[in-house]
Parts: sequence; C-alpha cells; structure tokens
Amino acid sequence: MRALGAMSGTSLDGVDAAMIETDGETVTGFGEAAYRPYSDDERAVLRAALGRWEGPEVDAAAEVVETAHAELLATFEDVDVVGFHGQTLAHDPRGRGTLQAGDGRLLAEVLGRPVVWDFRSADVRLGGEGAPLAPFFHFALARHVGAAAPLAMLNLGGVGNLTWIDPAAARPEDTGALLAFDTGPANAPIDDLVARRTGERRDEGGALAAAGEVDERIVERFLGHAYFYRMPPKSLDRDAFAALAEAVAPLSDADAAATLTACAAAGVMRAMEHCPAPPERLLVTGGGRHNPVLMAMIEAGVDCPVQPVEAAGLDGDMLEAQAFAYLAVRVARGLPTSAPGTTGVRAAVGGGTLSRPGELVVA
Repeated sequence: MRALGAMSGTSLDGVDAAMIETDGETVTGFGEAAYRPYSDDERAVLRAALGRWEGPEVDAAAEVVETAHAELLATFEDVDVVGFHGQTLAHDPRGRGTLQAGDGRLLAEVLGRPVVWDFRSADVRLGGEGAPLAPFFHFALARHVGAAAPLAMLNLGGVGNLTWIDPAAARPEDTGALLAFDTGPANAPIDDLVARRTGERRDEGGALAAAGEVDERIVERFLGHAYFYRMPPKSLDRDAFAALAEAVAPLSDADAAATLTACAAAGVMRAMEHCPAPPERLLVTGGGRHNPVLMAMIEAGVDCPVQPVEAAGLDGDMLEAQAFAYLAVRVARGLPTSAPGTTGVRAAVGGGTLSRPGELVVA
C-alpha cells in the first residue's frame, strides 16, 4: 500500500508528512515528504492547550491541528491510507489516559481517503503506556538496512525515546525483539527556555549551550527523579520535568541551556543501561540530532558509535511521520502496533481507529 503518515510532535514546530510503500511488515520504498510549519499564532494556541483534557483551549487546538494537516495532506496524490497521529496535549497513562487533538473522521471527510487515527488509546486501556509507538517501525527499518546485530534507535524530539532492536527476531511483537521507553526530556525544556529568554524557537546549532557551563548539581538532582528508578517500558508527558525550568532560572542563558542539554544527554546515558545487550550502534533521529553539543555529550557517555540515522540511509526529519504511515497499514491489516516490550501493554495489541469518508455524521 502507498501510505501517508503525519506527525505533529511535542516540539510544536509543525506537521511532517511522508509517504512509504509497505505491507505493514516490510518497507519496500520511501516516497515524497513535506513539512508545514505552525505559525506563531497557531503555536500559541497549541501551547495554551498543553496539559488540558477538555475545554475551549483543547477545541481551539484541535481546529489548528485539523486545519494544518488537511492543508498539507491534501497536496499528496495516489494515497491508499493516511496515518494521522494528531497533537498530544496530555499524557497520563496511569490516570486519565492520553489525549491527541484532532479528529480523524473529519480528516477522512476532507481528504476523501481512509484515515487511521487514535493510535494510543487501545494500548492504554490494556494497561500499556501508550508510548512510544514508533518501535515496530524501527524493527522494520533495522531489517530494511540489513542490521545483523542488535542496534538502538534514539528519537530526540520534545521528549527522548529509545528503542533497542534485535533484528534476528521473527516479528516485532515476539518476546525479546524490542525494548522501548522514553529516556527523559530532550528538546522541549531547551526550546521553552530559548523561547522565554531570547524569543527564538530553538538553540540553533547548540550555540547557546556551547557558550555555557553545565551546573552539575542540577544534573545530579535531575537524575534523582523517581522516573529514572522505574524499569522500562515507561513513558513521559512533555511537561513531566517542568521543575527543570525553575532549577535553571538563576543561571545565565548560556549556562541554563548547557545544563538542560546535559540533562537530556544524561537521561539517554541512563537509558542505555537498560539495553538487554550492547547495541552495535546508536542511530539518532529527530530534531535533537542537529544539536552538535547534545550529540557530543551523548557520544561521550555511551559505549557504542553514535550516528544520525542518515548514516544508515534514512531520513531523520521524516522518520516519525513514516512510522505512522507504517502503523496505519498494520491497523488496516489487523496487525499489532505495540507489545509488552514497547509499552508494557499486557499483550500485543493493534491500536488505532480506521475511519472512511462518508462515516462522519454531523448532528
């Protein structure tokens, strides 16, 4: 199938969309990709809804998400199915559940194509974390690039997440094939700091962090957080480490950026200790791989080569969007999308709702 996936991540920068060709098991080709940035006004609406479960802010965020996705996805042709992740506003798998803004039924009507959406709820209902969901795609990619030994993939988005992969396993849902979990905050605290203090969207090229000194006491307190004492699989909300902002408040801009970057790297280092076997290499995707300071800190703290996924011929900017294209096909075929090793769910489960044009009833 020619599947189109879309991802709007916790960095709130915009919508990624990418085509792949897949049967939901192997990836046979990669197609065109596109990006639609959020405007400053749209980003403000999304930010105002973070952490909320209902209310006018959530409704306004959903409208922004639906409009942006419709505009971007309508530019693609010859699409069999769309994978629509939506925008995560709140994530509390042991409490209220998980909330991704955006209605896939509405998107199916607008696009005139089948849309798979609400990928996380079924996993949470069965006791899973609902995240991360890309690991099944990571397993397919490990096969696609011909990996012969265990490897790890690290996504550095707003939150970091790690997938350890044994490509010798027959299926991603098999015991021991995958271990996946969130490593801790990644770009989100750094982006928020830079936005508050400089008005910029990110620490471009890690320049601010490179000019600062790390406050090791803050990093040490950060690693004392209860999250790091939980065994994986486990997941985080974007603002689970909101106290970091208060911790770095007395520091200069450069020292605060350096310290938050060091915290992101320290979370990855701690996460690597959970790998069932040493990975042959660590492939990094997501926006954080463009931050040379963060990449250097990670490389200095782990015992294997650290490379951007482009070293394996993959697209680190579009990999998450490709993942939801892949998962959409798995949902359409009735295949699992998460398993005990990836989310802690009790048994392998296929998440996602398939909506077709004509099914939306407007009261």
